[in-house]
Amino acid sequence: MSDNNSVKKLPAPKMSKAEVKREIMEWVLVLEIAVVVAVVVNMFILVNAVIPSASMEPTIMTGDRIFGNRLAYKKNDPKRGDIIIFKYPDDESQLFIKRVIGLPGEMLEVKDGRVYIDGADMPLDEPYVKVDAVGDYGPVTIPEGCYFMMGDNRNQSADSRFWVHPFLHREKILGKAVFRYYRDFGKIE
Repeated sequence: MSDNNSVKKLPAPKMSKAEVKREIMEWVLVLEIAVVVAVVVNMFILVNAVIPSASMEPTIMTGDRIFGNRLAYKKNDPKRGDIIIFKYPDDESQLFIKRVIGLPGEMLEVKDGRVYIDGADMPLDEPYVKVDAVGDYGPVTIPEGCYFMMGDNRNQSADSRFWVHPFLHREKILGKAVFRYYRDFGKIE
């Protein structure tokens, strides 16, 4: 049996002032690198958006947080059905998130809540619209380099149909929504 009083404790190694200073500088360098990486990712790779309203429900819920890919449209154009994050045409200090419905050069019309493109007899197939949409709009021709945006919750969406400047210019698109990281985790479809 050993006596606890007889165990000798080794003194903690003492660091010189130079070693302490070097340790602190290493941590400062790590933090600086982390900040630079975060800023670069935020400016050039990802855009972060918080969903303020029910306009995209049930696809994206109020309060969800979304990452968008800033590089998604560097080589490719947005496609109908893409969910994108963009600067709101009537107040560019606000970020909006909506679905691309009309493409450049198309003639779009909404009749009884259903979207028709270029005078088609059949409305767009929009399985993501879960409400019985109502209302009429148009017809309008979407200018080149512009898009017509609508929310999935059509009856509760302040979208292109109601904006003073109804068309979203390509250069105002910040990124394609790709991942919900808060509330309901998962890939956006």
